[in-house]
Amino acid sequence: MHAETELRRLLTIMAALRDPETGCPWDRTQDFATIAPYTIEEAYEVADAIAREDMPGLADELGDLLFQVVYHARLAEEAGHFAFADVARTISDKMIRRHPHVFANAPAEAGLWERGKEAERAARGAEGTLASVPEALPALARAHKLSARAARVGFDWPDAEAVLAKLDEETAELRAELANADPARLEDEVGDMLFVLANLARKLGLDPETALRRANRKFTRRFAAVETTLAAAGATPKEAGLAAMEAAWAAAKAAERDGGESGR
Repeated sequence: MHAETELRRLLTIMAALRDPETGCPWDRTQDFATIAPYTIEEAYEVADAIAREDMPGLADELGDLLFQVVYHARLAEEAGHFAFADVARTISDKMIRRHPHVFANAPAEAGLWERGKEAERAARGAEGTLASVPEALPALARAHKLSARAARVGFDWPDAEAVLAKLDEETAELRAELANADPARLEDEVGDMLFVLANLARKLGLDPETALRRANRKFTRRFAAVETTLAAAGATPKEAGLAAMEAAWAAAKAAERDGGESGR
C-alpha cells in the first residue's frame, strides 16, 4: 500500500473514533492533557525497541507514536487551531529552511543547523540562551541540553577531568550534609551531583539518558540472575540475605564478563 493511502486511512479512523455520536466513548472524552502522557510513553517504547534492535517491534511502536501525532492534530482541528496537514507542512518547511545546502544549493557550513534554530527562537521571542529548553523533558536529558546550550556561549568546563574534579567537590558537599540529614539539603546536593554527571556524559560524547537506560537494563538483567540462582537453592532474596545476594551478583557479573559484557 502507498504511504499516502495508509495515512489517509489512519486519519479517517481517528476522525471516526472522535465522532461525537458514533465514536469511542473513551476517545471522545480525551484532550491534549490526558493524551500527552501516552505520547511520552510511546516515544520511550520506540527508544526501547531500537535499543533491543527489535525491527518488527519498532514498526509497531512507530505506528503507536504516529497515532499520537494524529490524535493531537485531530484535537487541534476540532478546536479550530490547526490540522494534520499543517503539522506536516510545518516540519517540511522547517527541514527545507534548515538544510539550504541540500535544497537551495548553498554551501554546507559548520553550525548551520544551530544558527537556524537560534533564528527561529528569536523569531518566537524566546529570550535567553536557555529559554527554549523544554521544562517537560526528563530531568537528566534536560540537564544535558541546558549544559550543552550554555557551552555554546562559552560557559563550560575545559575537559572531562575538570568535570570529574567538580564531581569530587559535589561529593564532598553531600558527605558534609549527611550528618544533618536535612532532606531539602540532601536533595539539593544529590541534584548537583546528577547535573554534574550529565555534564560529564556530554564532555565524553555520551547521552546520559542512554547511559542510564543501559545501566537500568544491566541491573535488571543481573538481579534476575540473582533471583534465579537463589531460587535454584530454594531461597528468595529476602530469605537468603545480603551476603548470598552479593555472591550471586558477583557470579552474574563474572558470567557476563566472560561473555563479553562489562559493568559494575
